[in-house]
Amino acid sequence: MRPLPTWPIAAGALLLGFAVAEITGARAAGGVVLFLGALACGLRWRLLLGLPRAVALVAAFLACFALSHPLGDAIGAWPAVFVVAAAIGGLSWWVADRAPVAVAR
Repeated sequence: MRPLPTWPIAAGALLLGFAVAEITGARAAGGVVLFLGALACGLRWRLLLGLPRAVALVAAFLACFALSHPLGDAIGAWPAVFVVAAAIGGLSWWVADRAPVAVAR
């Protein structure tokens, strides 16, 4: 049985965090969602990949979050969140979740 992938958690945390902040009007509530998503993914990435690569992926998650703000000014808030969620989802799938490719000998 394959382990639970982290890409939907990483992407979903950005989407859900923004939705919670929008719905409640409390940015801190969205921040809690982001923190919990980053924590869950970071701990899983550490087990799968080791500390240096896990830290790099968490840094990418935080960079996507930060990038969503100026990008939101350019294309709108929700489109920006979708773009950065897709970016971190794709990156985390590529680095942590895709099955290793068997090399024929």
